[in-house]
Amino acid sequence: MYIPEAFREDDVAALHEIMREYSFATLITPQRDSQLPQVSHIPFVVDTTRGPYGTLQAHLARANTQWQDFSEDQGVMVIFQGPHNYITPSWYEANEANVPTWNYAVVHAYGKPRIVEDHDAVYRMLQTLTQQNEASFEKPWTFQASPEALALRFKGLVAFEIELTRLEGKFKLSQNRRTSDRLHVIDALQICEEARNIAVATLMKKAL
Repeated sequence: MYIPEAFREDDVAALHEIMREYSFATLITPQRDSQLPQVSHIPFVVDTTRGPYGTLQAHLARANTQWQDFSEDQGVMVIFQGPHNYITPSWYEANEANVPTWNYAVVHAYGKPRIVEDHDAVYRMLQTLTQQNEASFEKPWTFQASPEALALRFKGLVAFEIELTRLEGKFKLSQNRRTSDRLHVIDALQICEEARNIAVATLMKKAL
């Protein structure tokens, strides 16, 4: 990924925050007998306690053949797309050299996948995923089922984990602009009051 130095983010905690908040990510893997990669869009659990960069947990439908190309010798990539927003030149101080741009945060995570077959481990992974996404509901749904029902459901999926070996972060948040311009953009985004605008403005304030 092309990352100008001003936009490089190496703080692992900051990268993990984006990965947790925007956990529905893009899994990209090499495809056997093809020059084109395989791609799936799935939710991930980010376990920050395992490995220097954390470990990702997820599952695919068994009918999705992407898991069949997993290999201990071949790395994979997961893209976490954080908040983003169009930035109009009208938010800067007047300057004829100003042009439109886009502010965003993105994390690329790399590692080698390992299929998880242990029944209890798969159950814990699915339970954690459910709990994380149900936490904001007034009456969270709980992941419970009989052993027979669980066995049937597990047949339809393939669980896996990726111990991460590298993280790349690009937080393009107007760091190449004057402080006055950055403050104008933050104010304009906050006035819009849309969730993604506020999220970008929040990251921009942290980067000041």
